[in-house]
Amino acid sequence: MRGVPGELPPLSSRIELSGSGVEEDIDPELMALPSPARRERTFAVVVLLFAGAAALAMTFALRRDVAYALSSRSAASVGDLRTATDATLAAHENRFVRAEAILGMAGSIRYERPLVAGAFRTLPVAGRTDLWVDVRAPAPKDGGRWEPPHEFAGRLVRFGGVGPRHRGLARAIEEMAHVGVPSDAWLLVDGEDPESAHSGMVLAAAFLGFAVWNAAALARILAKVR
Repeated sequence: MRGVPGELPPLSSRIELSGSGVEEDIDPELMALPSPARRERTFAVVVLLFAGAAALAMTFALRRDVAYALSSRSAASVGDLRTATDATLAAHENRFVRAEAILGMAGSIRYERPLVAGAFRTLPVAGRTDLWVDVRAPAPKDGGRWEPPHEFAGRLVRFGGVGPRHRGLARAIEEMAHVGVPSDAWLLVDGEDPESAHSGMVLAAAFLGFAVWNAAALARILAKVR
């Protein structure tokens, strides 16, 4: 039979589908790529988690220093420390205060701070076992006797809430002066005004920024690849 003009000729072959339909080509270069480094990824996640948690913990530990740095620069008077009640001291906790007292040499210690010139003395208030004053000690003079001051202006805190510069001071008093320091005892750090505590605020901000950076890095690592 002759074909009708304009009619397409019949197909001489047919497309055979095998399996699911179309055979996919496999790129050998793609198959040669190394497997994802799961172990290294897990290690990076653990390190970032630990570093971020440590930075947050340090930020939390410095919260009282930040609060003191932002407090009033006007010193509040608490009067004579020998007769000041615990309620009066508690009302001015972590505040810049002005006070006077007679300090006793028994139970006092002399120490130095890293990266700070000079020495310091921590002395108990005469007649009290729950209140100490930390003052700067002048250089010793030959044949001279040092007399502690009687007026002070500084930060009033409990030993449990002291800043990084006074960590371990209560333990040092107990070990060196053989005097027990109650857990709720007070410490007046003479000369430490809110402006001098700005370094703690800067340090807290740095730790907080580091924690945020770690959180952002974790988010990038754990994000699903689309």
